[in-house]
Amino acid sequence: MKQPPSLPIKLDSTSNGEFCPPRLSEREESINFLARQCIESTRKKLGLSRRDFMLTSSAAALTLLCANQVNAAQGLNGGFYALSELSAFEPQMADSTLAGNEFIFDIQGHFVDPNGRWLNQLPQDAKPFSSMPYADCPLADLAGDRSYLQCLGPRQFIKDVFLDSDTDMMVLSFVPSMRHSEPLTIEEADATRRIIDELEGHQRLLLHGRVNPNQDGDLQGMEELAEKWQVSAWKTYTQWGPDGNGFFLYDDVGIAFIEKARQLGIKNICIHKGIPFGAQSYQHSLCSDIGVVAKRYPDVNFIIYHSGFDPSVEERAYTHGSHRAGVDSLIRSLQENQVAPNTNVYAELGSTWRFVMRHPEQAAHLLGKLLRYVGENNVLWGTDSIWYGSPQDQIQAFRAFQISEAFIEQYGYPALTPELKAKVFGLNACKPYQVSPQEVALHNRQDKLAKTRENYRNQPSPHFQTYGPKNRREFLNLMRWQAS
Repeated sequence: MKQPPSLPIKLDSTSNGEFCPPRLSEREESINFLARQCIESTRKKLGLSRRDFMLTSSAAALTLLCANQVNAAQGLNGGFYALSELSAFEPQMADSTLAGNEFIFDIQGHFVDPNGRWLNQLPQDAKPFSSMPYADCPLADLAGDRSYLQCLGPRQFIKDVFLDSDTDMMVLSFVPSMRHSEPLTIEEADATRRIIDELEGHQRLLLHGRVNPNQDGDLQGMEELAEKWQVSAWKTYTQWGPDGNGFFLYDDVGIAFIEKARQLGIKNICIHKGIPFGAQSYQHSLCSDIGVVAKRYPDVNFIIYHSGFDPSVEERAYTHGSHRAGVDSLIRSLQENQVAPNTNVYAELGSTWRFVMRHPEQAAHLLGKLLRYVGENNVLWGTDSIWYGSPQDQIQAFRAFQISEAFIEQYGYPALTPELKAKVFGLNACKPYQVSPQEVALHNRQDKLAKTRENYRNQPSPHFQTYGPKNRREFLNLMRWQAS
């Protein structure tokens, strides 16, 4: 079946591989259908080929304007994309909103090691990710039965993140796995960091150290991660365990992990919360332990990946005393333990913003709640790319998004000013990661990667594709090989 033309703002069913891809609603399908129609009619009026029009910011603006139109028709007015109608025809007008010069520090990036030892755990004829879009990219023509995996590898990662988007820095993260079957090892992550270093991008890519403290060897391996690989933070999954059972950070194994991090002097602990892996150990996906350990260890930064967001829970206004899951479980834990906003708990937006940016009222509630209760200085940008392809569309959508005056007045949410968005995009992450945005900006303007980006954008070739699973079958296949 022929796939419909891709759009510059990718409102599709793709997941990051940690949750079953959601079915698009009729409203979301209508947005995509209208956007394709409008792109076709507009590019004809302008006398442009589809490819040439897609390379303009007007195509992205037009897609977001179509989202506004469909959402408003269904009475969804709590959030919207603040764009002039002229943006659909005049790229300069679109650029006034969708372009920017913020410091963008994405603290959650991923890719797959296309030559990793994890492949040894699979049957010889297994072809993980082969059904994913863009698995036939030019890199797939290289020699080898699984050469298509290069399309999810380091070279594609650098193109998608640093050439096709405005991202300045990224933290390369990991997924939960047995020690022998990691789809990305610390060695391969470091090799990619060194590729970027060769482009003089010394401050472009930081690394996590994956630690599952309930797995033999991981606590003992923290010293090597700190000393040999110079990780900037730890990444853990409290709902994961080698036997299927997770842990709470206030359990003995969690406390041992936190104490080890303090001893090694790396006090950023990134915890996957929300986006549950299913019914088993669901309680460990909630944020009930975060406030407890944050109060006990005020010198440790607890960075909550996905902000506790659960795709199956509709985000609404926070009500004191409620027992709802999702982002509310994080807010409730902070309040119950008297952890003030803008202290040592941070909320990260990877996959979370990508999911809610097609739901204007959920997006408004989610951002508004995090900024109000976690703090305007403690909401951090992350995209979970490259599972969603280049993060540029997430960046453009966030630049344009606004919370309605009605929601601001009714719920006490802050207005999304350019200054506040700049904080979320990168300035907020500078404190826990001890980064000087001024020094990074000065270096990044002069390194080879900046020059490569400048040359590339004279003749860009974005693909507007996403990589992660798009339906239940692809998701279950992914789960099977991860469990190998």
